[in-house]
Amino acid sequence: MKKDIVAVITEMLEESIRKIACEKGVPLEARPLVELERGRREGQGDWATNAAMQWARTFGEKPLDVARRIVSLLPENPLVERVEVAGPGFINFFLSRSWITGTVEHILECGPDFGRVNSGGGRRVQVEFVSANPTGPLHVGHGRGAAVGDICARILSFAGWEVEREYYINDAGLQMELLGRSTQSRYFEICGCPEEAPFPEDGYKGGYIYDLAREILDSEGERFLAIPLEESLPFFTEYAGRVILEGIKKDLEDFGVTFNVWFSEKSLYDGVRVPRMLETLRKNGFAFDADGATWFKATAFSDDKDRVLIRSNGAPTYFASDIAYHKDKFDRGFDMVIDVWGADHHGYIPRMKAAVQALGRKEEDLQVLLIQFVNLLRGGEQVPMSTRSGEFVTLREVIDEVGVNATRYFFAMRRSDSHLDFDLDLAKSASADNPVYYVQYAHARIHSIFREAAARGITVPDPSGADLSVLVEPEEIALVKRLSAFPEEVEKAANDLAPHRIVFYAYDLAGDFHTFYNAHRVLGVGAELEGARLLLAEASRTVLANALSLLGISAPEQM
Repeated sequence: MKKDIVAVITEMLEESIRKIACEKGVPLEARPLVELERGRREGQGDWATNAAMQWARTFGEKPLDVARRIVSLLPENPLVERVEVAGPGFINFFLSRSWITGTVEHILECGPDFGRVNSGGGRRVQVEFVSANPTGPLHVGHGRGAAVGDICARILSFAGWEVEREYYINDAGLQMELLGRSTQSRYFEICGCPEEAPFPEDGYKGGYIYDLAREILDSEGERFLAIPLEESLPFFTEYAGRVILEGIKKDLEDFGVTFNVWFSEKSLYDGVRVPRMLETLRKNGFAFDADGATWFKATAFSDDKDRVLIRSNGAPTYFASDIAYHKDKFDRGFDMVIDVWGADHHGYIPRMKAAVQALGRKEEDLQVLLIQFVNLLRGGEQVPMSTRSGEFVTLREVIDEVGVNATRYFFAMRRSDSHLDFDLDLAKSASADNPVYYVQYAHARIHSIFREAAARGITVPDPSGADLSVLVEPEEIALVKRLSAFPEEVEKAANDLAPHRIVFYAYDLAGDFHTFYNAHRVLGVGAELEGARLLLAEASRTVLANALSLLGISAPEQM
């Protein structure tokens, strides 16, 4: 398989640095560290490296002298036209026209695997996301978390991580009891005796609670009217929680989101996990007893006060169960754990990172992605999403209105920790102003070229027999450069946990293809150039499809 240009230049630099090390008698225990970045301005080359500055101290010379020596020892490669030393020791690489040929051939050879990197190195990572209480349907905020978490998981897998997706079911505690009491109260209300089961002050007021109550009445009749409230409460709680969770699973499945594990909060209170967590914290010196309670020594991690783990009545706090849950995660063998939380939990991050360190892990072993609020817009006006009355815009409603593709794209088109304005009208429009339509249309446009070619009896040539050196127009070169950047974007998106990078990349790639297509004909330009442009179009289609796949968005053949 052909190597991409980054790998080629990296190997050239590594070979040169090894030669210098050998000359100077400097032992190298591993591959020489080399970093490359794209030239930022005209005249700075297509790629640049500060390797000379990185190795100057090791070799005991000035960076400029090291740079000149590195360049003098670089092996020749037909993909590199020339190499220049600039400034205090930067090395700039200028690519030859044959680089275009190599890039297009490499993309076509890799196909659906183009863009894969191995920054994960097979390490195991768990991504826990959505994890909404099964007390109501998923709303748009949950939807954004679902899109971001799912795309992160896809990117990490493409970047060489072994990924497991988990949903933490908050099926224990006060919120579940409130759900049960709310459903129970609506049941009695429908039966005509609301005074016998008053609605709880902080109960769930949405219309879906009435729906649950009616379902129970239809299936169970009025038998619960003769049973004490506390005796029938577990039934109402279990039924409502189960039906709501089934709805959540269906919404997520239709949204293209699946999970390997559905972890029940109830399982944390099996009498084993919390004691084992406390044992570990005590052993590591971060748990102590005082005032009849058990405490976490949070002040050892710059917290302003220590935190209660076990109350004086023997009940564990939510913090204790969260620590036990994360200990369970790491006990399952994950190298890194990623939590996707709502932005209102930002203050909880330092405490959880402290707990992870107290368990004997590194702070960076826990990564937290925050999901900021979504403002829905229709007709330029913000759509009310008040939850005080129990009514809110559900994920299902947005999916039904604009479709899965647009919903996923719009949820991921900004950094997850920044507020998002979701324009419903724009998301539904079939125009270039709609970014997801713009990207998908580029993929469909390429297929239309192939259909027209087939209608004319023209076939896409074999890359090994085509002359790609005829691709010399500025729009062609710009398109190839964009295509070649996909592996870098995947690696950066994986390392930074930044799904929006792939959204931006897909949009820019679509723009470069549209620009190329509008400036140059593909068919009917002579067999040689026609073949080269068909291959360029196929490479563009491949990378667009790969990017859309990472976003969980379809790549249509026609629109």
